[in-house]
Amino acid sequence: MERIKVAIEKARATERLLVSDREPAPVAPRPSTSMPPARAGSDGPWAGPLNIKYERTRVEQPDPALLEKNRIIAHQKNHPNSWVFDTLRTQILQQMDENGWRILAVTSPTVDCGKTTVSINLAISIAQQIQRTALLLDFDLRRPSVANVLGLSTQVSLNDVLQRGRDVGDAMVNPGFERLVLLPTARPVDRPAELLASPRVSEVLSDLRSRYADRIMVIDLPPVLAADDVLTMLPKVDCVLMVVGSGASSEKEIEEAQRRLSKAPLLGVVLNKDPSAMPGTYY
Repeated sequence: MERIKVAIEKARATERLLVSDREPAPVAPRPSTSMPPARAGSDGPWAGPLNIKYERTRVEQPDPALLEKNRIIAHQKNHPNSWVFDTLRTQILQQMDENGWRILAVTSPTVDCGKTTVSINLAISIAQQIQRTALLLDFDLRRPSVANVLGLSTQVSLNDVLQRGRDVGDAMVNPGFERLVLLPTARPVDRPAELLASPRVSEVLSDLRSRYADRIMVIDLPPVLAADDVLTMLPKVDCVLMVVGSGASSEKEIEEAQRRLSKAPLLGVVLNKDPSAMPGTYY
């Protein structure tokens, strides 16, 4: 338990990985030293070697008001809290690059920790690096929410890929951000742990891994203690990030979640929904 306390204390430090669940205090906006991300298919400021035109992948522009409501802020470089996800991204990518890892699973000890919000913001931030592409997969087959958070339609989804044999490309959608593709799940499935253990899941992940050498795959998984879904997926991923919601999980639950994740590299713990004051920023 002492290790968990140390991890949480580190998370509260100045360099902590923190996502506040409250309305931020008024902060002077950052100087516009960086341009916002270009939209898919445009000749925007981030155009470069990996400027991708989505000809097959469906493109849907999200509602900015819905993104703000659901705390999706990584694309807003003038938002006072967007730097948190850039810091998180950089720390994660450094560790993944050092080990040659490309598949990151995001989970939490219990429900209501904010893991999906962190997963989406992290994937957006990763995709902003011009030499990377990011793929966000909603493998929370019990309570899928990525599509709902972003307000995306799901005519074809991961359900169809895993259960009906549809081509994975048919289910992909670009949510209006360059170099980011989503594989959403439309509805909960029966016996999700058994489906996750099926050869079909391994085939899909292997295919997606082999398509682009620059792609980082972020997988939104259910909470560790909700069922055995996460344990089933651990052999299929390279590393894990655990999101702990302040007040959402007890110390005993955090400790048990860490024990269950011991067979996979745990990159770190994100302390979410912290009611304490935000640390001072450079700008």
